[in-house]
Amino acid sequence: PEVLSGSEVTTLLSAVRSPTYRAVMETMYAGGLRITEACMLRVQDVDSKRGVLRVYGKGNRERITVLSTKLLAHLRDYWCGKKPGRGEAWLFPGQKPGRYLSPNSVRKVFRDAAIDAGLRRRVTPHVLRHSFATHLLELGVDVTVVKTLLGHKSLVTTERYVHVSTEQLLRTRSPFDLLGTKKARVLG
Repeated sequence: PEVLSGSEVTTLLSAVRSPTYRAVMETMYAGGLRITEACMLRVQDVDSKRGVLRVYGKGNRERITVLSTKLLAHLRDYWCGKKPGRGEAWLFPGQKPGRYLSPNSVRKVFRDAAIDAGLRRRVTPHVLRHSFATHLLELGVDVTVVKTLLGHKSLVTTERYVHVSTEQLLRTRSPFDLLGTKKARVLG
């Protein structure tokens, strides 16, 4: 799979002008989410006390992934600036009341940001998920933890032999927290 370096992720996210779309893409990278999973996040899916995001993935299977402390701060700034309607369920509401942000509009903004960021190769929003997984592995996170965070179905055989505890998942930091720090050198 195509993977961006840490500096390419930083440049790409910086090229997104809209706070809403930047927040969506930061969420995709920081938690390893698919585009639809990010767009369909509900406000109550952000569990700041436990430091996790509750995600409903393929087949409406629920999983948890890390909630980056840096992302949480960005989401709070985004939410305060957005001033959503009372009782808004979606973290990223769409143009029409009661609807979530369109994945197609995120794809378009991503394409424009990739061009503005000067990325020479053709990439899709899914590259953020691939980069999340690769960066975690580069940081020494166990592959079973990464697979669990991503919600891969192919773990069925592996899970018979390896058990990943919730505590271990909660101790995992998102690579998003490292971007712009000295520790990010390992990400490229």
